[in-house]
Amino acid sequence: MIFRLNEDLIFPPVELAEPDGLLAIEGDLSVARLKLAYQSGIFPWYSDDTPILWYAPHERFVLYPDELRVSKSMQKILNQGVFKVTINAAFADVINACSQIDRPDQDGTWITDDMKAAYIDLHSAGIAQSVEVWQNDELVGGAYGVEVGNIFCGESMFSKVSNVSKVALITLCKSEKYKLIDCQVYTEHLQSMGARMISREEYMEILNG
Repeated sequence: MIFRLNEDLIFPPVELAEPDGLLAIEGDLSVARLKLAYQSGIFPWYSDDTPILWYAPHERFVLYPDELRVSKSMQKILNQGVFKVTINAAFADVINACSQIDRPDQDGTWITDDMKAAYIDLHSAGIAQSVEVWQNDELVGGAYGVEVGNIFCGESMFSKVSNVSKVALITLCKSEKYKLIDCQVYTEHLQSMGARMISREEYMEILNG
């Protein structure tokens, strides 16, 4: 059963999500609702031609920082100091770049104008965070997501040159702020760095711990 949200600031239990993780539709993207969603193990994911869709997947693709695998070639790049990394220095630029980057496996972007505005508001509230990777004072990569306790819920990342998305992820893992990085969407390169699937029950246990 898919629930239709109204102005009340509530979500149904995540256990009631459909097999694909869809739990509810509509509602709004206010700071208060987004904050409650992430605290409840739920996130929005939709496009311009659909209502707001809220998901609580039965499995989560995650990376435990202490399971991070950094290849020798990647470690060499890090040691060279080619890239400068900052935190929350250019959130709006990062989310704009994530929405515009060409992704061969996707038709368009789910980062709509409304989503961008909502997450910029969430950043202003100190909840959404960004990591920026610079080369010669140019923003060449980065990632943004939502901080929920000791979990970083990654929303999207982009790269204009090789390896910079990995630099952003490694920075998050080595910050010692998070017990878990929620990667949401499976990719081979994240799996190669140690990411794996866990059950929603295990995810919720960490979220509520």
